[in-house]
Amino acid sequence: MSSPVTPPTNFFQAEFLRLMQNYSEALFGLAVLDRDLRYVVLNEGMAAIDGKPVEEHIGRTVQEFDPSIAAVMEPIFRHAMEEGSALRDVETRWNGAAEDDDTACRYWLVSSYPLKSSDGVALGTGVVVRDITEQKQREIAQDERLKFEALLSALSAEFINMDVSEVDARVVQGLKRVHDFLGYDRVTIWQFSPVDGRCYLTYSHSQPDIKQPPPCIDDIIPVWVNIARQGEMFMVDDVEALPDKFWREKKYSKDQGGIKSMFYIPLRVGAEVHGLISVVSYRRKSHWIDVFIQRLRLLGEIFANAIERKRIDQKMQQAFAEIEQLRDRLQAENHFLRDQIDTELRHEEIIGQSEAIRSVLRQIKQVAGTGSTVLIQGETGTGKELLARAIHNQSARRERPMIKLNCAALPATLIEAELFGREKGAYTGATPRQIGRFEAADGSTIFLDEISELPLELQSKLLRVLQEGQFERLGSNTPVTVDVRVIAATNRDLMQFVKAGRFREDLYYRLNVFPIFLPPLRERKEDIPLLVRAMVKEFEKVFGKGIDGIPKKNMEELECYSWPGNVREMRNIIERAMILNDGPTLIIAVPGNVVDLAPQSYALKNIERLHLLAVLEKTGWRVRGKSGAAALLELPPSTLESKMKKLGIKRKAAAHEI
Repeated sequence: MSSPVTPPTNFFQAEFLRLMQNYSEALFGLAVLDRDLRYVVLNEGMAAIDGKPVEEHIGRTVQEFDPSIAAVMEPIFRHAMEEGSALRDVETRWNGAAEDDDTACRYWLVSSYPLKSSDGVALGTGVVVRDITEQKQREIAQDERLKFEALLSALSAEFINMDVSEVDARVVQGLKRVHDFLGYDRVTIWQFSPVDGRCYLTYSHSQPDIKQPPPCIDDIIPVWVNIARQGEMFMVDDVEALPDKFWREKKYSKDQGGIKSMFYIPLRVGAEVHGLISVVSYRRKSHWIDVFIQRLRLLGEIFANAIERKRIDQKMQQAFAEIEQLRDRLQAENHFLRDQIDTELRHEEIIGQSEAIRSVLRQIKQVAGTGSTVLIQGETGTGKELLARAIHNQSARRERPMIKLNCAALPATLIEAELFGREKGAYTGATPRQIGRFEAADGSTIFLDEISELPLELQSKLLRVLQEGQFERLGSNTPVTVDVRVIAATNRDLMQFVKAGRFREDLYYRLNVFPIFLPPLRERKEDIPLLVRAMVKEFEKVFGKGIDGIPKKNMEELECYSWPGNVREMRNIIERAMILNDGPTLIIAVPGNVVDLAPQSYALKNIERLHLLAVLEKTGWRVRGKSGAAALLELPPSTLESKMKKLGIKRKAAAHEI
């Protein structure tokens, strides 16, 4: 006898009970469906899949409750009934009711057991559904984490030894790889400008149909930019769920074509934030996994360091270009340098009649024509460069200009190239060949001022030039031979530097072939009136003023002053006095003293001005500090600065040593 078309209910109930005996109702969805896939009996776990009560399922199909679930499960049920054999643990993926929300995705293991009559006719199917979503998400996350770490390692290795010229292309390629891996719609790098501090778009990669972001976002999404500026990251799973205070950000997301989710990560180089990297999703709401966010921080650092390398290189290139420009300008001006020396310096002479200065003049005459190395020693402002020019102008090399280098004026990284020159490509940015000062001085004289400040590593090279007349340009092994006379100068005790290990002993003796000591002004007081009159005469022409004389008492005070700044200080004081003076009699304010004033200067403000100038000169124009002018005047620094402003006193730049 054939089985009835509709089997009795107790048949299905019996099969359901059998399923329950084999599976735990608390952990699985269990159900029995007839051959039309209508629910006959089911447990709470099965009903929870579509969220409807158990009683509503009876007599209804899976399709009636949720077509998307039916599309996943029904093929398994039908296959089991048609083939007459069980399908066990078929892994299925349901994307959820909201297709734009990847957090609603579920994973199930579905088993379907055909229910047959005694003569083998399929009457329905028994169903077991196990939810493996959490396990599956862990596996997926682990797999993606490993893949992402491999991506980070690959990018890091590529960026470590990358040439700076490749930075832009490699960063864009890196953004594409991140974009393809994450599956989001746009990845963008923004940087804070060193000029105005605003946040500008610098690199971006997106799907072809995605709208490009604006060039600057400071005024568009200020809250988010400020969060990133403070070095904090933030993420938005659902833009529409943002509070109303983020109305600008919500409007920006809408104007950009409907951004649904995003996150921003600061770009750091050390403790400094240089910009941010943003990832946005248009097609679906995304839940940002913390483990990926932390690794994206590392990605941001990789990009940030590469971009910073490029910025530093550009800055260096700019600096080298400026140096090159200065070099070209010096070369262009070289042809009239000799005329300039003739017109500006040849009329000058070493002024004095004291025995000390006459001794110096005798030494100049003795050594000028020999070509020997000269070491000029003396305090700051005594006129060491003037003495060097006098030696050069009395030598056989006088037809060529004397070349000067202040060894303290350049950083150690540049002074070698400045002295000995460099070849193209000697270091990054060294494009054309540069001729150094020694080559420029070939056949002439080089004056090395403040020789004590020459870096120790360069002293051996200078010694070789003195001994052999040879050196190599930076970046070259080919010797360059020159014929240069060296005149060095210092205001330090070089022997003490030798004892301290800061100056080579052999170089000291090589420089000290013919030492000349230039006495300070306080040791040749009889020269002071001559120097004062010579300087007054010079400034009469400069300022167009006529001076009949200087009061005797004023001149005596000038002779009694110790002149710690020597001739340079005197020149500055006389220049200031000439500027202030309005009459035929010149009154020169002696530092630390107020001299008798000419009748036209009796005004209190003029006396106060002269006194302030004298004190400022004494302190080297230092206003603040224990040894500053404010302390000597027993005034608050702010009060002194206010008085200086009121009286038109401006800080005077340090003069070059004469």
